[in-house]
Amino acid sequence: MDEETDKERDERLEKLWNTLDSGGDGQIDIKGLKKGLKKMDHPLKNADALLHDVLKAVDTSGDGHIQYNEFKVFVEHTEKELRQLFESIDRDHNGELDKEELKSAFRRAGLAISSAKLDQFFNEVDVNHDGVISFDEWRNFLLFIPAGTPNLRAVLSYYTSTATVNPEGDVHINDSLQGLGNYIHFQNTHFYDTLLNTYLCSSNTLLAMAFVTVLASSPDLGEGLDMEEEAEIGVPRGIYRFGYFVAGGVAGMVSRTATAPLDRLKVYLIAQTGTKAAAAEAAKEGAPIQAIKHLGQPLIDATKELWKAGGIRSLFAGNGLNVVKVMPESAIKFGAYEASKRALARLEGHQDPKHLHPASQFLAGGVGGVVSQCVVYPLDTLKFRMQCETVSGGLHGNALIRSTAAKMLSSPSGMLSYYRGLGMGLAGMFPYSAIDLFIFENFKRLLLARKARIHRCHESDVPIGNFATGAIGALSGAVSATVVYPLNLLRTRLQAQGTVLHPPTYSGIVDVTRKTLKGEGVLGLFRGVTPNLLKVAPAVSISYVVYENAKAFMGLQ
Repeated sequence: MDEETDKERDERLEKLWNTLDSGGDGQIDIKGLKKGLKKMDHPLKNADALLHDVLKAVDTSGDGHIQYNEFKVFVEHTEKELRQLFESIDRDHNGELDKEELKSAFRRAGLAISSAKLDQFFNEVDVNHDGVISFDEWRNFLLFIPAGTPNLRAVLSYYTSTATVNPEGDVHINDSLQGLGNYIHFQNTHFYDTLLNTYLCSSNTLLAMAFVTVLASSPDLGEGLDMEEEAEIGVPRGIYRFGYFVAGGVAGMVSRTATAPLDRLKVYLIAQTGTKAAAAEAAKEGAPIQAIKHLGQPLIDATKELWKAGGIRSLFAGNGLNVVKVMPESAIKFGAYEASKRALARLEGHQDPKHLHPASQFLAGGVGGVVSQCVVYPLDTLKFRMQCETVSGGLHGNALIRSTAAKMLSSPSGMLSYYRGLGMGLAGMFPYSAIDLFIFENFKRLLLARKARIHRCHESDVPIGNFATGAIGALSGAVSATVVYPLNLLRTRLQAQGTVLHPPTYSGIVDVTRKTLKGEGVLGLFRGVTPNLLKVAPAVSISYVVYENAKAFMGLQ
C-alpha cells in the first residue's frame, strides 16, 4: 500500500472541502453540510441528528459554521485514528481487511454482530466489491464518524444508525448489535404505563377491544413493510405481511389434530357435574391410599365411556370442526401478535419489536389472543356443544354438526347462543395468550443469549433446536393454562349448557360460578385440569415447533 504524500493529502482534502462547500463562501453550516453529503451520496446525508453531532465535533469555535482550518484539523485527526484502528484489525498486515479479520476484531472487542449484518456492513464499505476493504474505502466511509477516538464500538453504532435511516431523516435502530448497552431510547413510555394501569384497574373487557381497535388503526398493521425494511430482511413484502398468519395456521392445525383425543376428554369431564369424585371422598374420609388409587379413575372412566359411544371416532369427535376453527384462530393469534409488537415498538418510539418493554410485550400477547378469540368464538361454541351431544347410538359427523347448529339457532337466544360466555372467554384468553407468549419469548431469548455467549457469536446465528423449542412451549402452555383454567371451565359450561351431557342452564357468568362453587367447591373449578394439561403441554409444544420452523422456512424473523 503506497503512502500518501503531504501534497496528495492536501489536494484530496481541498477537493473534498470544495465538494462540501457547494456555495463557495468558505464556510459550511448544517444545511450546507447536509447538501454536500447528499452530493457525495454519503451515508450521513439523511441522518439529521448525527449531522448535528458532526457539526459540533468539527466546529471548535462554536459559531455554528465549519471553516476550512477546522475541517482540516478534524479530518487529519480522524484519519489518524482510523488508520490505527484499521491496522489493529489487519492482522496479516497486507493493507486490506477481509471478513474473517473483521469478525475476529469484533469478537476481541466483546461485540457480537450477526453474519447477515456483517455482510451488509462489509458490502457497504467495500465500494468496488473486490472482497476486501482497503484503507481508502475504510476512511471514506467512516471519515465523519462523530467520535473523538473511533473504535469498533463507535463504528458499529455509527453504521447501525446510518444504515437504518429513512428518507425523512429518522434514525431507526434495529437489532444489529449486541454488547452495546441500552441503545434504544423509549420515547413514549407514558403510553404503555397509562394503558396497562387502565386495563388492570377495570374488569370491563371492552377496554381490551378498544386497545385492539387502536392497534388496528395503526398504519403498521395495514401497510406492511416499506422498501427499506424489505431490502434489509430480504423477504418479499407479501410473504412478510402474511407469512406469520400462514405459519400460525399450519402450527394450529398440526398441534390440535395431534391432541384431539385429550381435548375431547377435557370437555367430557368439564361437562360432568357430579358432586364428589371417588378420590376426593376417600381423602375426606382419611384414606389417602384409596385416594391415590382413585386419582385417575375419572379419566379412565371417561375414556371408556367415550370409546363405548363410538370408538376412535368418538375420541376425535369435532376434530374436523376443530381444525376449521383452529387454523384461523392460530393464524390470527400469531399474526396479530407479530403485528401488535411492531405497532407497539412504533408507539414506544423505536422500530424494533425484539426490544419491547416487558409491559408492551405482555399486551401484544394478550391482543393476539383476544382478536383470535373474537373471530372464532361461534365455531368454538358449536364445537363444545357438538361434543356434548355425542352419545351412544346418537348422531355423528356432519349430521351431528347440522343438528347442533340448528338446535342453537332455534333456541330463544338465536345467534346470540353462539356467543354465550364471550365476556368470560375474553377475560380468560387475554391473560392466557399474554402469559403463554411472554414466557415463551423470554425463555427463548434467555436461551439464545446464553448459547451466543458460549459460542461468542450473535444470537441470530445461534440455532435453537426443536427439543428446546418444544420444552419451552410446553412450559409456557402449562403455566398459562393452569392460571386461567377456572375461567375456561366456567366459559365451557356456559357454552355447553342444555346439552345431553350438561343439562343445567345458567342465567350468566355469576350464576354458573355460584352453582359450580356450591355443588363442587373450589376444586370443581379445576375439574378436567389433568387431561387439559396433558393436552395443552404437547399441543403448545407442537404448535411452537411448527411455527418456528415455518417462519424459518419462509425466511421470517
